[in-house]
Amino acid sequence: MGQALAGIRILDLTNVLAGPFCAYQLGLLGAEVIKVEMPNGGDLARRLGADAALNERLMGASFLAQNGGKKSLTVNLKSEHGKAVLRRLVASADVLIENFRPGVLARLGLGYDELRKVNAGLIYCAIAGFGQGGPMKDAPAYDQIIQGLSGMMSITGDEESAPLRVGYPVADTIGGLTAAFAVSSALVRRLKSGEGSFIDVSMLDSVLVTMGWVVSNYLIAGQQPHPCGNDNFTAAPSGTFRTADGPLNIAANKQEQFDALVGVLGRPELAADPRFAERECRKRNRAALTAELEASLAAKSAVEWEAILNRVGIPAGRVLTVPEALDNPQIKHRELLQTFDDAPGVGRAVTVTRAGFKMSSGNPSVCAPPPRLGEHTEELLQGLGYSGAEIAELRSAGAI
Repeated sequence: MGQALAGIRILDLTNVLAGPFCAYQLGLLGAEVIKVEMPNGGDLARRLGADAALNERLMGASFLAQNGGKKSLTVNLKSEHGKAVLRRLVASADVLIENFRPGVLARLGLGYDELRKVNAGLIYCAIAGFGQGGPMKDAPAYDQIIQGLSGMMSITGDEESAPLRVGYPVADTIGGLTAAFAVSSALVRRLKSGEGSFIDVSMLDSVLVTMGWVVSNYLIAGQQPHPCGNDNFTAAPSGTFRTADGPLNIAANKQEQFDALVGVLGRPELAADPRFAERECRKRNRAALTAELEASLAAKSAVEWEAILNRVGIPAGRVLTVPEALDNPQIKHRELLQTFDDAPGVGRAVTVTRAGFKMSSGNPSVCAPPPRLGEHTEELLQGLGYSGAEIAELRSAGAI
């Protein structure tokens, strides 16, 4: 069987992360993703990343991360000829994804109301920091702005270090995943109704949705959210603990797990201590409990305790660096990483992540490395019926 979205054509008019990440997730499921870029420079992410030489070649590491398998077509959407190219492309497409500021494409005559006249079944997904309406719809937004406005930073870190930014662009990523979920749902709906859809994705909304337990504790239980560092606010002992050689995460969230933990540590008396006898008591006396546990955990290394605790059903894991995580045998077994030995424009192998799930009908993957800017322009235009002479005219006019 083929991949889930095989035969679906997606136009990716997005830049940087949220939109490209959305389209990449759909591409991993077999969709044909055409990345529509401006001729001079293309996606800003082409110039972002830790390797300056790749940035100069418009193949920055940030771009490579979420553009594998896509085809790159350069089109000047400010040109009337370029707009005509996009409209012809839309007629052949199933989905269009964009993350311009609200109203930008509509002012160019390329908004949903215009493009649905070209293709009534088009699924049009607009991703923005704050969505397409409301008092903040026109405000510019990057990941860190959303992290701050969502309240996420206020609960990250501890009482001394908060507010802290999460260590990767989590708001962009969540926005992209939300958009991919919405597009997939709209495709299923179209199978039943034959109708297209307009999807309005707000990164701010998307992040708040994922903060469900924190939000519900405030809205329902009246608890003011606060930073609690590496502790799990729902249980104790559940957090990060010192061992002989480094930190270890332990999540003894259930009573039986706590009983097993103090038994393994040779501290059964802690289970009878009234300060620690049940969940709420342990939460109130978290600092004292942590001190008792760390005194015993100091006897062995983190890797030793990880094995011992997991063996008796107590969730435990070391705190790894990113390189250590990528080298984990479990990650290798799952084949999460995909390597392209020859990536044009890069000059060396490129390794990227796939999706976080597998499917019996075909595991997520892409069949080609990230594209050079405009790499597939002629191929795609020919597929739309443009002749060689017409393509040359479009180039001469600055439309592609």
